[in-house]
Amino acid sequence: MILEKMEINYKTLLNEIVKEGKILIYPTDTVYGLGGTIDNIEALERIYEVKGRDVRSPLIALISFKEKLDEIVIINKLNRKKVELLINNFWPGGLTIIFQKKDTIPPNMVSNGTSVGVRIPDHELSIKIIESCGGILATTSANISGEPSPKSYSELSKKIKSKVDIIIKDIDVLKGKESTIIDMRITPKILREGHISRIEIEKIIGKVE
Repeated sequence: MILEKMEINYKTLLNEIVKEGKILIYPTDTVYGLGGTIDNIEALERIYEVKGRDVRSPLIALISFKEKLDEIVIINKLNRKKVELLINNFWPGGLTIIFQKKDTIPPNMVSNGTSVGVRIPDHELSIKIIESCGGILATTSANISGEPSPKSYSELSKKIKSKVDIIIKDIDVLKGKESTIIDMRITPKILREGHISRIEIEKIIGKVE
């Protein structure tokens, strides 16, 4: 099912994504995402299958507002001030922060690991979609593994579109650059430099690895 922006019934999305365990493709501020609810193990497994993603590569959690963090992560007390600075300066936006996860994050979402990446997208439609699905969506980029990440609807491959339940179509071209990833569990460490530069981060919290 392909839905235009103006056709979205958010109550229906809640029922179909959360209660029925369906998966969807939807626009974020960076690239199109492939997502499903964290409350359905089968939906999470389907994300890996549809993408052809190595199960050793964890998904991230997109949340609709920062208060949702308390439901899914534990923030290192020593880094709390720096985490707050990062959130206040770069959320919503292209910064994924790695935290120690709580048990609310299922093991198969994070390759049986103990951490999870989280961010809030800077995209009004994304926020509405995530909020309608309970405020948290397990997400990865909406491309077959090894292919470029799609920054517009026209760049979505026929193969991946044919394998999902719902596609949210937006006419806008997205930023196209994936988020920067920073690990804030112990010593702050940049794992991938993307939309937010190292220089921008270090201006806020000081030197990072």
